[in-house]
Amino acid sequence: MIIPVTRLQSSVAETRTPTPDGTGLITHDPWLEPYAPALRQRYRRFQELLERINHDESSLTAFASGHERLGFTRGLKDGEPGVWYREWAPGATGMFLVGDFNEWNRYSHLMNRDEHGVFSLFLPDRQYVRTLRHESRVKCHVVTPTADSDRIPAYIRRVVFDADGTNAAGQLWMPPPFRWRHPRPAAPRSPRIYEAHVGMSMEEGRIGTFREFERIVLPRIASAGYNTIQLMAVQEHPYYASFGYHVSNFFAVSSRFGTPDDFKRLVDTAHGLGVRVIMDMVHSHSVKNTVEGLNGFDGTDHQYFHAGARGQHPAWDSLLFDYGKWEVLRFLLSNVKFWLDEYNLDGFRFDGVTSMMYTHHGLGQGFASYDDYLINGIDEDAITYLQLANQVTHAANPQSTVIAEDVSGMVGLCRPVDEGGIGFDYRLAMGIPDYWIKQLREVRDEDRRMEDMFGVLCNRRYMEKHIAYAESHDQALVGDKTIAFWLMDQDMYWNMSKASQSLVIDRGVALHKMIRLVTFALGGEGYLNFMGNEFGHPEWIDFPREGNNWSYHYCRRQWSLADNPDLRYGDMGAFDRAMQKLDEQHNLLASPGAERVLVHEDHKLLAFRRAGLTFVFNWHPTASREGLRIPVWPGHGQRMILNSDDKSFGGHGLVVPDQHYPLAQDDGGPCVRIYLPARTVQVLAPVA
Repeated sequence: MIIPVTRLQSSVAETRTPTPDGTGLITHDPWLEPYAPALRQRYRRFQELLERINHDESSLTAFASGHERLGFTRGLKDGEPGVWYREWAPGATGMFLVGDFNEWNRYSHLMNRDEHGVFSLFLPDRQYVRTLRHESRVKCHVVTPTADSDRIPAYIRRVVFDADGTNAAGQLWMPPPFRWRHPRPAAPRSPRIYEAHVGMSMEEGRIGTFREFERIVLPRIASAGYNTIQLMAVQEHPYYASFGYHVSNFFAVSSRFGTPDDFKRLVDTAHGLGVRVIMDMVHSHSVKNTVEGLNGFDGTDHQYFHAGARGQHPAWDSLLFDYGKWEVLRFLLSNVKFWLDEYNLDGFRFDGVTSMMYTHHGLGQGFASYDDYLINGIDEDAITYLQLANQVTHAANPQSTVIAEDVSGMVGLCRPVDEGGIGFDYRLAMGIPDYWIKQLREVRDEDRRMEDMFGVLCNRRYMEKHIAYAESHDQALVGDKTIAFWLMDQDMYWNMSKASQSLVIDRGVALHKMIRLVTFALGGEGYLNFMGNEFGHPEWIDFPREGNNWSYHYCRRQWSLADNPDLRYGDMGAFDRAMQKLDEQHNLLASPGAERVLVHEDHKLLAFRRAGLTFVFNWHPTASREGLRIPVWPGHGQRMILNSDDKSFGGHGLVVPDQHYPLAQDDGGPCVRIYLPARTVQVLAPVA
């Protein structure tokens, strides 16, 4: 539940900035006043932990640089160059390094343990330069009181598998330094995000690669007008069908897509196109696997995770990090900094933030009171971790964009930490796609309520930025449908030709454009689209699994549909490009919220104004409006800058292109009068 609030205007000008104490949120939301102690406690926990980090580790940046010491690093010992390997495993009684370099002799290279449970071994170049080199396969053999096992190092930067997908091993990744050609693009006024999955981005039924995505898909994204890519499933995960959400190796890119340098090339090429790259960051849980992952690494169930039942996610069949542990914080914060430093990324979308922030993980919760955000079931360690993660991200790259996936509406999620917030830049407006699916499943076109639509799309916490979207990958998975498929279903197989006649397709194409534009224009301060949905990609996503005979048929993107001039998909894609230009040219998404101009339930009319543009929607299934009166600002006629019914967008072309509407005056004040066909939208801009 997201509770909208109205800011109180002070009659007294502030003459000084008060010392932050974590209660600044109350300025924006006076209903938080009774919760001032809880907000102070939230901020106090953050300050105390940060002070401890600064005291013990010299700085937060140094603490979040564990990847520069742990795992495999080049360095010196007594002035001699070589490779260090260090591993934190406090429950282990012994550890050995094994690999190609010693012909997998499990007991020839004993590691030394210090008082903190960190094992280390130095391999000097003079002895190992020929055998321990770039791309050597390695593991650590861990000895515990109960059993011995071969494990993949926790900070490993690449994991490779045998041809049959089994027998994973770490790979020493120490290539020559990568030469970046392009600087990071500056942060846009508003992110227009193209959510993508590299593996399923090819037309053929197979796993795509970083290099193919760079060559084939990146140019499409740039030409479509998006300024940010959000890449899914980048971190190594053993089960492809997990969509990348059961991570095993947090510092490694998924080897099924290519090498770390391949991923760097992708990011660099995107930057050259002026497109920023953020990635899904999965710190909400970890895969249970013991062969590839962190589970039971040192022989205990509580090294990285909570012990016992609290360490088990009841819905995800995965393990839950203990965010209160020092070395777990080091591991996760270093992971944040590593991806920014090593791969020049522009930020993250943090997955499963709701699950992290509450001990009940948000399961079965209504979030009906501020008690549910600040008192009941709060995982304070997790919230403090997220505050620190945002600090690390913005310190490493001040232009970063950090987005939270949260369904709860947590208070202050996207406000500064010193106000009592958690420090994210944006939150996903997750109620919007739920609204659209409910509308398409349960509500007839003639029963759709305009007031409800406007209210849902504008319902967000004051002073917190949201990423609006009509659908993401979640809505396209098996068990659900894309919006295009909800609208047109089986007709998409037979009647998407421009030469065919179908009332189902006409309706579907019209509503697909309207749903996306009203979400774009009203729903937030940024926008997100999952790849292919901009042109109405048919069907669903089904990763290869036992239940479909390991088929890739539904785990791909049919770009040729959008490229075929005889089909209607390209028209929907053209409308999406025009939609992106509205923001580029008029600064739409970064502008203040919309002003309602007209709501008429019987006629199914909705009009509103944002960024100086007037959006006029006719949702009625049959009734067109001749001479529809639209109030405007005094002194300005209007020109039509976007019309969903234009033939270039798959419409019927019932309105003359580039229409100018002269200023008129009646008893209601200045206005223009327009012709608005059924199931169309026009966007008007003022002219002198």
